[in-house]
Amino acid sequence: MSRLYFQCAARSAVGLVRNGNEDSALVGSQLIAVADGMGGHAGGEFASSIAINTLSEIAPTFTNTEIDHESASDLFLNSLHTIDSQIRAVTQDEPQLAGMGTTLTALFINEAEISLLHVGDSRAYRLRGNDLEQLSADHTVLQELLSKGIISESDAQLHPQRSMLTQALMGEDNLEPSLHIFEGKIKDRYLICSDGLTGVLSDKEIKSLIKGKGAAAAVDALIDATYINGAPDNVTVILADLVEANTTGVEKLGAAKA
Repeated sequence: MSRLYFQCAARSAVGLVRNGNEDSALVGSQLIAVADGMGGHAGGEFASSIAINTLSEIAPTFTNTEIDHESASDLFLNSLHTIDSQIRAVTQDEPQLAGMGTTLTALFINEAEISLLHVGDSRAYRLRGNDLEQLSADHTVLQELLSKGIISESDAQLHPQRSMLTQALMGEDNLEPSLHIFEGKIKDRYLICSDGLTGVLSDKEIKSLIKGKGAAAAVDALIDATYINGAPDNVTVILADLVEANTTGVEKLGAAKA
């Protein structure tokens, strides 16, 4: 099996309404991740930063090419519990941050196998040829209502619980994480993003902006489109093309380090 890597372009923006950026992100040749914090004041920034910093610290244990597939997957999956424990430790030391939390959506590539780890409503997509597929399922009240057929897609646009999460990393030790595995192919393009993007752009619009462009130009087009639509939230976007050469360094962006 050939070894594939992510070749990435990424950008994080505050938007037109928020005063600060509660998003954080990690970009690397084997691991990409977006975290969208919540909690108000500095809480959201701390939570998302803790998630990304902790994941970055753990990453060498499961991206090591000498580790077998099963062990690497277990370490990647268990990173959620480590992040959750770190958030709990911070809130115990700093009670003013109680209630803070974050989403986390991460993709890890091992040879040609893509593993998705996901909590919250930051999303992962794959563009393969002409098909854009959402790989993650939102952990929201709205998505549960849609899945059960209680409301329609048209009703969902204006639903008052549109952004209410059913799962998040909040240090409460109540996670039920699972890995979703996909086969990667050369020329696949992966998108992970905070809901600052998907809250204002449809899947059809996203597809039109990322197809047929270089990754950097496509990222700029997505961010520009959110601003044209009012950019009511922070927006973070990572586009990763699957290639056979390792050309992407490790980079963090968004909120400052905790």
